[in-house]
Amino acid sequence: MTQNTASEPQKILLITGVSGAGKTTALKTLEDLGWETVDNFPIKLAGQLLKIPASGGESGPNIPLALGFDSRTRGFDAEALIRQIKKLQAQPNLEIMTLFLDCAGVEIERRYAETRRRHPMAQDRPAMDGIAIDRSVMQPFRRWAEAVIDTSKLSAHDLQVVIREQFSSDTSPHSNITVSSFGFSRGVPHNADLVFDLRFLRNPHWDGNLRPMTGLDAAVADYVAADPKYDEALQKIRDLLQFLLPLYDAQGKAYVNIAFGCTGGRHRSVHVAETFGTWLRADGFALKVAHRDLTSRPIDALEEPANGADRLTSRQGSNIT
Repeated sequence: MTQNTASEPQKILLITGVSGAGKTTALKTLEDLGWETVDNFPIKLAGQLLKIPASGGESGPNIPLALGFDSRTRGFDAEALIRQIKKLQAQPNLEIMTLFLDCAGVEIERRYAETRRRHPMAQDRPAMDGIAIDRSVMQPFRRWAEAVIDTSKLSAHDLQVVIREQFSSDTSPHSNITVSSFGFSRGVPHNADLVFDLRFLRNPHWDGNLRPMTGLDAAVADYVAADPKYDEALQKIRDLLQFLLPLYDAQGKAYVNIAFGCTGGRHRSVHVAETFGTWLRADGFALKVAHRDLTSRPIDALEEPANGADRLTSRQGSNIT
């Protein structure tokens, strides 16, 4: 019931740390995990922010919230902010945790040099001076935080992995998978991660009875599945996807588009995309199936048969001359 979700405490993660330690990377990773995130947020306004319903609505899921701030945030006063956080933590409807991102000064200096940016605390002096000032200002939060991550030896990717391991929830454990069909004659989808070319299978377009149908029709499905190479090829593709998809999950890839293409995008690719949609769901993956060119007009000039005999037979048995 909606009353149950409303009674659950609002989960809030305060992310702070020394400048250059990876706050932006951490917030973007949490956003990919389904958190609502706000960067450079004045913590003194947190009470007012929490009065605004989450994007899911008051009766929707209790979406976790991550607020990023550091010494550059307007009105920053470490001791005063800690006192305010303590007051918020006393509210039974809030579950607040502070994450501090730390990093060695030499590594922060290297990162700023690499990006050719000035340290915010040292606009007119060496970066190391600004790093020292920033660390001194942030020290109360370093002592206060429940969790500390030292990013000195972590790449951006490594930090993403750590954040996912510590703060991922069961609501978004997998990549968002799309299985799609398309026609090569109309271009390869720009957002395809894995593309499988099915033009080696015999082409239903050159069967006069099947041409008006699509891969959603049983007659077309039977025709495609009767190809001698069909079973072996699809099993190899299935084995590959069963191997790759968990690896994408582990690497935190948010979206995976698996695209199956044939010449026109109406027969072979549609049937195979539907088949893999069924198989992958049975393997435990949540996904959607999309057919880009399903409603396109069949055009002989765009089609190439998988077997010359198919075309000859189809022309003999059709009304096309």
